Amino acid sequence: MSSRAEQPSSVPLLGVVGPTATGKTELSLRLAGEMGAEIVSVDSMVVYRGMDVGTAKPTPPERARIPHHLIDLVDPSAPFSVAAYQALGRSALRDVRARGRRALLTGGSGLYFRALVDDLEFPGTDPRVRSELEREGKAIGAEALYRRLVETDPQAAAKIEPANLRRIVRALEVPALTGRRFSEFAAAWDVRRPEAVRVAGIDQPREILAVRIERRIRAMVERDWIAEVRGLMEQGFGAWLTATQAIGYAELAQHLDGEFTLEEAVDRTVRRTKNLARRQMAWFRRDPRIRWFPVGSGGAIEALDGIEAYLKEPG
Repeated sequence: MSSRAEQPSSVPLLGVVGPTATGKTELSLRLAGEMGAEIVSVDSMVVYRGMDVGTAKPTPPERARIPHHLIDLVDPSAPFSVAAYQALGRSALRDVRARGRRALLTGGSGLYFRALVDDLEFPGTDPRVRSELEREGKAIGAEALYRRLVETDPQAAAKIEPANLRRIVRALEVPALTGRRFSEFAAAWDVRRPEAVRVAGIDQPREILAVRIERRIRAMVERDWIAEVRGLMEQGFGAWLTATQAIGYAELAQHLDGEFTLEEAVDRTVRRTKNLARRQMAWFRRDPRIRWFPVGSGGAIEALDGIEAYLKEPG
């Protein structure tokens, strides 16, 4: 399959992106209904089955009303990567086009967004090769391993700190598996396809977003989030939730294990979610293709008319 998203330049993908808790789901449902579009999720957590409340996953009635894609793909703890997401996503986009419909990308993961829109390749990994490199790095030191990277791929080495063993290992693993230098894959990150997408960004003042985040998390806790986490733990996913530090799920699992009070778990979740929102905005701000729409305390739905008009612009 081609690495290209295969969307004709005359018919760009449509998108609504922005940080968590800005109201993108409500907005996307309205937009998709008005435009006859199907929603393609660009979110890294809604791919997991059973993680519904804490990911603000669209409800079954909402998904029955508007077709959604790339939701409930795997069980928690099942291996899943951005490369797997990319393959499934491009297949979904082809299916949407085959039905004569438009795709509306919606979510907060900048990496997943670019995986569908741009010509990015995600080389695989091999636990055996990675383990060997990690053992060697620990034996001879990160800087000695870094010198090997300087000799074989100076472009990649120039962007990696000599003490960062994890990134050095990855940069050496890729050529061992593919025969291509790590920098060859990295170069694609600097190339964005402006013809591929018309995307609106939700721009909400940080202080308003902070209030919305805390309000939403507390509402989720009152709406059976704890029961959801307990059910996942009973199915054997508790260790995965904690090890991966899935925001909110990890804290509530630790609460159920007696490590935190409920209030401590909520406070930690709020802080981590605010940090996530800042990282999401930092990522999207770097993308010049996004047209930003300011909203207030009412969230993304306040910009419905402006965003709809923008997404419907010809050309």
